[in-house]
Amino acid sequence: MFQKRRLSLWEIWNLSFGFLGIQMGFALQNANASRILQSFGADVHELSWFWIVAPLTGLIIQPIVGHYSDKTWTRLGRRRPFFLTGALLASLGLVLMPNADMFTAIMPSLWVGAGMLMVMDASFNIAMEPFRALIADMLPSDQRTLGYSVQTVLIGIGAVIGSWLPYALTNWVGISNVAAAGEVPLNLLLSFIIGALVLVISVAVTVFTTKEYSPEEMAQLNAAEDSIEEEESTGGLMDIFTDFAKMPLTMRQLSWVQFFSWFGLFGLWVFTTPAIAEHIYGLDPNNSQSAAYQDAGDWVGILFGVYNGVSAVFAFFLPAIAKKVGRKKTHTISLVIGALGFLSIYIMPDENWLILSMIGIGIAWASILAMPYAILAGAIPARKMGVYMGIFNFFIVIPQIVNAFIGGPMVQYLYGGKPIYALMTSGVAFIIAALLVSRVQDIDDEPATI
Repeated sequence: MFQKRRLSLWEIWNLSFGFLGIQMGFALQNANASRILQSFGADVHELSWFWIVAPLTGLIIQPIVGHYSDKTWTRLGRRRPFFLTGALLASLGLVLMPNADMFTAIMPSLWVGAGMLMVMDASFNIAMEPFRALIADMLPSDQRTLGYSVQTVLIGIGAVIGSWLPYALTNWVGISNVAAAGEVPLNLLLSFIIGALVLVISVAVTVFTTKEYSPEEMAQLNAAEDSIEEEESTGGLMDIFTDFAKMPLTMRQLSWVQFFSWFGLFGLWVFTTPAIAEHIYGLDPNNSQSAAYQDAGDWVGILFGVYNGVSAVFAFFLPAIAKKVGRKKTHTISLVIGALGFLSIYIMPDENWLILSMIGIGIAWASILAMPYAILAGAIPARKMGVYMGIFNFFIVIPQIVNAFIGGPMVQYLYGGKPIYALMTSGVAFIIAALLVSRVQDIDDEPATI
């Protein structure tokens, strides 16, 4: 019987190399989108509302992309056309978002910027989940933890570059980080353009160095499974709803872990800049045009680079740790460390100490990017890998949508306008996620006896 071959480390590296560019762009978005929207006139308590369209779009797009990527075969293969398309669209959003003031003749720059945020985030989603499915497609079960860990390393490297780029352009190259009211500083404009170029190039590396299994080979791999399930499949989009209703138990259990994990992460991305500006720098979180606020925003980019850099390093150790203690315990401990990282932000005496907080968050981020997918891949049918990875994205975008609706009002009314408490809420969410990991059934995990 035809079997998947074991890939070399270099082949696995090329398999996921596009994620470096995707995450570089994603990091630029996460660290700077709120600041850009504030430059165009958004208030702090409105920020989460502007972010809501992006995960809502992902909620609709992801399962459709997954469904069709399971059933598509072109000259570029099965998954590659989708993440190449996503990369091109995301790069367009990266270029246009900080330049939204160019379109004021059509509509207010704030709304153009918010629209480009939607395009970017939706496009990142289009690119990300086929990459996740590609790992499961190409690697045998015993290499999947390594595959997702290598993917996490590349995610970390790309995110560090993206997070640090605005700071580096200002402090190492001398490009200004201050702009007139209603405009975006030049260091951010150039950072987003560079991010768009790296995104397209890195995805092209994966597209042209990876050869996917042919439909005939996949049919041989999935022959036994197809004989059991094919009669219940119509091949249409309505299958998505059937697949959702019949999702495996492990996936249902992981959904709650994902919900609280990504609820916490969304708070990090939306509120860190105003929270640090106010709580650490003593600034008005709504006065985003001042030089001091831009310095705080650049430092947040450094902090985001730290947590992503830590995730890249920690990802190297994840396969060995998971083999020793099991994937569930690895994920639980990592989430608890991340929660402590969030909660410690409140007591840090100055901006430099925040690096310690970000180390904790980085450890959790590495595990969030690897362990749930490694657990999930062993529990879902291989021939439906794409659609189930897309459906799994529900439990990434739904918590972001929930946080987007309630995060701003909570900051304004419950927290007295102090966004630092949104980060404390993220810490509590991570603790809940860690507790819920114990309920997850990991089908093909075989930890050593302790």
